[in-house]
Amino acid sequence: MKLLHIDSSVLADNSVSRQLTARITREWVAKNPDTTVEYLDLAKEAPTHLSFDSLGFRLGLAADQLTEVQRTENQHTQALLQQFLAADVIVVGAPMYNFSVPSQLKAWIDRVAQAGHTFKYTENGPVGLAGDKTVIVASTRGGFYSTSDVMRALDHQESYLKSVFGFFGISNVRFVRAEGMSMGDAVKNESLAAAEKEIAALA
Repeated sequence: MKLLHIDSSVLADNSVSRQLTARITREWVAKNPDTTVEYLDLAKEAPTHLSFDSLGFRLGLAADQLTEVQRTENQHTQALLQQFLAADVIVVGAPMYNFSVPSQLKAWIDRVAQAGHTFKYTENGPVGLAGDKTVIVASTRGGFYSTSDVMRALDHQESYLKSVFGFFGISNVRFVRAEGMSMGDAVKNESLAAAEKEIAALA
């Protein structure tokens, strides 16, 4: 079994989502000792955002028509795609930044979202091609976005990740949520304790 551990927070050791993904990965490996882990730190190794050059893999050009920059971007894209496809379990650290996910995580998703690899279009609509995976998202938020309709309407973090992984055909998407991280130590500690209980039950 292969587990891909992804972090996207820019806060280094101060990141709660990084603490949670590390804890989730340790728990999974402890309960599934045959697991091999590969680590991807998107804050340190972020793919570039989509541009004409980074879209080279989608332009339908022959290899000899690509520029050197496009070839390099293609190689990076293919490496990220193959890494994702090879994983059975993906643990994603996804803090909420301005109601959504970090741009580094979005850039990674843009690279692995490839027709013919993670999804395809049919006469009956899109079909996901990566459905045999488990995704566990460590979701952290400064406030509370799951407790009211008003705040849920502002959530373009968990809702987006559930939608995009669902588009890839992955129905087994689980969230370990830690909310209220900016609302004082008491609230933070209570939320982290609840997240710990969720992690213990995951694997």
